[in-house]
Amino acid sequence: MSWESSALYYQLLNEGVKERLGGLHSARCVLASVDFAEIEAMQSEGRWDDAGRLLADTARGLQAAGADAVLICTNTMHKVADQVADAITVPLLHLADVVADAVVAAGVDTVALLGTRFTMEESFYSDRLRSRGLTVLIPQADDRALVDRVIYTELVLGQVSEESRAAYVEIIGRLAARGARGVILGCTEIELLVRPTDVDLPTFPTTRLHAQAAVDFALA
Repeated sequence: MSWESSALYYQLLNEGVKERLGGLHSARCVLASVDFAEIEAMQSEGRWDDAGRLLADTARGLQAAGADAVLICTNTMHKVADQVADAITVPLLHLADVVADAVVAAGVDTVALLGTRFTMEESFYSDRLRSRGLTVLIPQADDRALVDRVIYTELVLGQVSEESRAAYVEIIGRLAARGARGVILGCTEIELLVRPTDVDLPTFPTTRLHAQAAVDFALA
């Protein structure tokens, strides 16, 4: 939900449409970019109902502007996905469903999940994955704290450091040792840091998967 990942979403949507249609084609889309500082304050203060109302109102505005489907361009805020979906009559393309489809299609049954502490520690996201028969592993407590800290103090500010990349790679290695056969980059900013070539496991970059699903929906 930071503009860092919003910019990547916009790029991927346009690249996807151009790849499919060629020529001068680009994505017809309506973008509602929120003030991430307000969202982060609601997260840290546990004001999820307020956040849900804000995103529901925003989704209604997108629908009124002509959107045929809505994406919540952040993994963490899928905690309020039901509230958003209930506010609109067009489909909400749920990010966890898109990711689960990709993991299952890859033949992976045990997957590591990296994201904010909310995404890793609460059930709103992992339960959606488990409902598809997937086993979900999350990092140990110290590693979860590091993953979360890097997201909120570096990645959302556009800071990508080799030190943090190396720390993430080590964490993924420990999850692989516990049985993970793939890793979900379950925060839209993480794929700015971890590249597929950095790790031995298959990676599931949620921003790219979500954007591709939106293109597929729009061009179906």
